Amino acid sequence: MSITIDVDDVAMIRVLGVHDRVLSQVEAECPGVVVVARGNSITVSGSEAEVDKAHALITDVVALARAGVDLAAADVTRASRIKAQTGKGAASFLSEPILSSKGKTIRPKTLGQKNYVEAIDSHTIVFGIGPAGTGKTYLAMAKAVQALERKEVDRIILTRPAVEAGERLGFLPGTLTDKIDPYLRPLFDALHEMMDPELVPKLLASGTVEVAPLAYMRGRTLNSSFIILDEAQNTSPEQMKMFLTRLGFGSTMVITGDVTQVDLPGGASGLKLVGGILEDIDDIHFHYLSAHDVVRHSLVSEIVDAYARFDAKGVKKGAR
Repeated sequence: MSITIDVDDVAMIRVLGVHDRVLSQVEAECPGVVVVARGNSITVSGSEAEVDKAHALITDVVALARAGVDLAAADVTRASRIKAQTGKGAASFLSEPILSSKGKTIRPKTLGQKNYVEAIDSHTIVFGIGPAGTGKTYLAMAKAVQALERKEVDRIILTRPAVEAGERLGFLPGTLTDKIDPYLRPLFDALHEMMDPELVPKLLASGTVEVAPLAYMRGRTLNSSFIILDEAQNTSPEQMKMFLTRLGFGSTMVITGDVTQVDLPGGASGLKLVGGILEDIDDIHFHYLSAHDVVRHSLVSEIVDAYARFDAKGVKKGAR
C-alpha cells in the first residue's frame, strides 16, 4: 500500500530536517514502512496498518512545521507518544508558543510540559518536580517573562538556595555577590536567553527583575510578582515554609526541583516533605515530570531511566 502526502515548500524544509533525520525517524517509529521525499511530496509505502500510522504521524509533523516548530528527530518520537497517549495529534497540544525572543520561539515540547504550563496558568502555587532536562525552570521562566510583558505582574523574582552558604562559601574570594554568583548563574543565563540582553541590566537595576539567594526572601511579602524558587530540593523544611509564606496578593509562585538530586549535607529536604503537607489545598498544584519529558540529548532520558531502575533495585534490596 502507498500514500502520497503533498507539503508546501516552507513546511517541507522543516519536515525533512538535517540529513532527512526527521523523516528517517518516522521510519523508525513505524517499522516496515519506506518513506521517500520527492519535491513537495512524501510517499509512504508498506503494510496497510503501518502506512496508516506513518501517514497520521507525518500529517501531525507537517502541522507542527506549519505552526513554526523547528523539528528534530526527537519531535517525531514525542508526537508518536502523544498520539498513543491521547489519540490526538501533537500539534493540537504543542503548537501554541509561550514566548518569542531573539528569533526563537519557546513552547512546550511534551504532553507533560504542556500540562505543567497549563497548571501555572490556572494555579497560584505550582510545584514542578522532575529529573534534569524536563524544562521545569526554563518553562517557568518563560511564563514569568510572558506575565511581565503582559503586565500581569510588576516584577519577576528568581531565587534558589545556596547550599554551601555557610563555612565553605566563606572561603571563596570576592564580595558576597561574587560568592553567590555561581549559584545564581543558571537563572541569569536563562533570563538573557529570553529577554533583550541590553534590557536585563536595566530591569535588574530597577528591581523589576530580582535574582537573589533564598535567604534574601526572609521577612518580605511579595505582591504582584512572579516568583520562582529553583533547586527546591536543597531547601530545608523551615526554608520551604519561609518561602511559601512570602506569597502576597496578585502573585504566582513556581517551585521547581528534582528530589533525586538533594545536595543538603544533612537533614530532610523541604521539597520531599511539602507534598504530604500541602497536597489537599486548593490552588496549589503538584506536577510531576518524568524521563519522557526530557528535552535534552536523548541519552539524558536513558540516563534518568537507568538511575531510576538502579534506585528501585536498591529499595527492593533494602526491603528484604
